[in-house]
Amino acid sequence: MKLKTTLLGKTYVFRDVKDVLAKANEEKSGDQLAGIAAESAQERVAAKVVLANLLVSDIRNSPAVPYETDEVTRIIQDDLNERVYQEIQHWTMAELREYILDDATTSADLRRLSRGMTSEVIAGLAKLMSNLDLVLAAKKAVVTAHCNTTIGLPGTFSVRLQPNHPTDDPDGILGAVMEGLAYGNGDAVIGLNPVDDSLASVSRILHMFHDFTERWEVPTQNCVLAHVTTQMEAVRQGAPSDLIFQSIAGSQLGNDAFGVTAQMLQDARDLMLSHGTSTGPNVMYFETGQGSELSSDAHHGADQVVMEARCYGFAKRYQPFLVNTVVGFIGPEYLYDSKQVIRAGLEDHFMGKLTGIPMGCDACYTNHIKADQNDIENLAVLLVAAGCNYVMGIPHGDDIMLMYQCTGYHDAESLRQIFGKTAIPEFEAWMIKMGLITPDRKLTRRFGDASIFLQ
Repeated sequence: MKLKTTLLGKTYVFRDVKDVLAKANEEKSGDQLAGIAAESAQERVAAKVVLANLLVSDIRNSPAVPYETDEVTRIIQDDLNERVYQEIQHWTMAELREYILDDATTSADLRRLSRGMTSEVIAGLAKLMSNLDLVLAAKKAVVTAHCNTTIGLPGTFSVRLQPNHPTDDPDGILGAVMEGLAYGNGDAVIGLNPVDDSLASVSRILHMFHDFTERWEVPTQNCVLAHVTTQMEAVRQGAPSDLIFQSIAGSQLGNDAFGVTAQMLQDARDLMLSHGTSTGPNVMYFETGQGSELSSDAHHGADQVVMEARCYGFAKRYQPFLVNTVVGFIGPEYLYDSKQVIRAGLEDHFMGKLTGIPMGCDACYTNHIKADQNDIENLAVLLVAAGCNYVMGIPHGDDIMLMYQCTGYHDAESLRQIFGKTAIPEFEAWMIKMGLITPDRKLTRRFGDASIFLQ
């Protein structure tokens, strides 16, 4: 294994595979904060040259966190298909990249190949790709999942309706749900981030969502994004929940900070399969985001792209219905500006899809980051071009509870029209039935009018 190269007369030597991966990463303020980033563009190129010539086995045998001390590593390694891995273990990373981008390589090829790649290998591939490469490769990777409806079908693009409210006021939440549905949002899930994550409040909102969607026959899924243990207790006490949510990290230490373990998530999935209200079998919803491990000192000296990829390898164990990266949410300490946010969104989406999970993206930014709404709309366009399963839908793109900016209710139909996409088929049929769109996808006068639910 060669960990050095010479460029323009200067020799660059890297400490180990983790060092190569970190320095081959595109510029990220989080890696700089951690003291592991390349010191110059030249060193970054040198690291990419070394990475391109490493074998898949070199990366597999050098996990970011040791197998013996980290359950995330154990899940990633133990779930690997050894037969597929043996077919590619002697490929260089450059050869693997070329195979993925080859026009003859199909979605089925990628799904099979992904079973033989660890998360660190997938992260390494992202570092060797341009933004356009990430779009092209991710577009090939079709990943579907079924809860009450099926997400990720070719030709579809979905939206999570996020009706957050600063006081969890039922009328405010329900008003946002009505408006979002009127704009064609919500086929991925109607999912609320609660202010009050008590058992009573979570149960009340779940019942409200269930009653409303049953009354109006909305074909979708519901979820309240409280801690997994609170949701589990709500389900045990009879609350109607279609999905169980949890934020996850790429290391055991990171998951400790979130208050979760691998066994806890398995227990949650088992509970939902036996007591949840959806048809399944995909009943889990996870959120991630570059930088979360560094923010809790749980990154083990690895860069944030590697740690993010490990989130997806961990999530795959639980056969989720939804996974999304909340890219740009943590702030400029980890992703400094719009260029870094856009890059991270494309990296995360590619890595999730290549891992084999149904991937979405919360394309967002905070008020103190160097980005604006135009940047996030640019990212949303690139993501849909890349085959992203879903994004967020928030009133006016401004979450008044979480205090960050995101994609708005009105963006969903614009993106569908640009790319010739539809909502999930059952939801699309419901929109036609409700008179929001015509059978040939023309908007009617009722489109965006929340008062249709009051008549």
